Amino acid sequence: MMTMRIAHFSDLHYGHGTLDESDRCFRFAVETAIGRQVDLAVISGDSTHHALEAHSPALAALAVQVRRLLDHCPVLILQGTFSHEPPGTLSLFRFMGGRYQALVADHLEQVVLTQAREWVRSPGWRFDKVPPDAHLLCSCVPTLNKASLAAAVGAADAASVMGEHIATVLRGFSHANAWARSHGIPTIGVAHGTVNDCETEHGVPMAGLDHEFTANDLLAAGADAFMLGHIHLHQTWSRGRQLIAYPGSVGRNHYGERGDKVFLIWNLDTDGATFEAIPTPARTMTEFSFAGPPDMAELEAWTTTHDVAGTWVRIRWTYLEEEQSSIDRSRIEALFRGAANLKLEGRMVPLACTRATGITQHLTLEEKVQRWASIAEVDSAPLIAALDDLRRYDPAKIAQRLLLPSVSTPESAHRSLELDTPR
Repeated sequence: MMTMRIAHFSDLHYGHGTLDESDRCFRFAVETAIGRQVDLAVISGDSTHHALEAHSPALAALAVQVRRLLDHCPVLILQGTFSHEPPGTLSLFRFMGGRYQALVADHLEQVVLTQAREWVRSPGWRFDKVPPDAHLLCSCVPTLNKASLAAAVGAADAASVMGEHIATVLRGFSHANAWARSHGIPTIGVAHGTVNDCETEHGVPMAGLDHEFTANDLLAAGADAFMLGHIHLHQTWSRGRQLIAYPGSVGRNHYGERGDKVFLIWNLDTDGATFEAIPTPARTMTEFSFAGPPDMAELEAWTTTHDVAGTWVRIRWTYLEEEQSSIDRSRIEALFRGAANLKLEGRMVPLACTRATGITQHLTLEEKVQRWASIAEVDSAPLIAALDDLRRYDPAKIAQRLLLPSVSTPESAHRSLELDTPR
């Protein structure tokens, strides 16, 4: 088998609000990949974060990095999620100059990278016969349009039908992959979607029937390596010599994302596929969450053991209306002075009042209190006694007796009131 070194990037998410993070991390990854003399670069979807106008700084910055890659090696760019990369967004990369060509895979197909480092596409969704000068065989599964399938088979059945359809396609790739492997030609798959039982960057397991692939479906394609995009957390599956991996996103744009941000450099040789995960200079994002006002001791302890400079910090808390004055936002801001970004998000918990059903049917205040106490499941006796005192004695006298140092219990306070003359 020929030996190949492939740089695998995914989920770049170039956009108006993400440009600084995306470009810093992807630029580092491109420089590293070129320095490591990779033979091919693969971008497995979601190069952009949303639709971009041709003159936008984000699209220009992305084009600069893709062009740098094209001056070094061929590039395969896969269509990602339509909401991030509206169909047609990637077409301009087909016309970009450079020493090598960019292949934009926006439909099911197999492609070959020839010995001359040129791309040859399958006439249909797969090769019946692999071109003789193949240097690498790639099976491409971009984001597919579930809406079109739903219109044909019904929304309720679209997810399961899509999964069955993709599983059939993946098995259909296996014949060409087996032939290529028997002739010493490395094989890869590139796909954008969700593997059942994968885990998101926020720690949520993606289990269900509405995901595009299972690991077994991907392995059934028979490729040495399957390079995935869409999930932002780096994770892998393997069987024998075959290996499946998400690199995750190159940058960190959301609080709560776990793990390092990396890109992968794959090595394909006679022993199968291996990769090295290389961390990118993604921003550090720290989050605090309090079920009550912020714990200043905890925040102060953190700032004494961590470098605040350049860190993105979000502090969330909930509070009762009467606790609002105890929250010193300026003190928190002073603690995190120098942070690249500080978000303070307090949420007031509204006071919920429970209606005492039937209370209006009672005539006296004592009866109303007893009705409320019954619903609230509290003892009404102390409340009735307090009401009696309010009727019989001057409030100032009641307060005086309650605050006397010699009065230690409510019972003794009540007895002392009996010595006074009723008002």
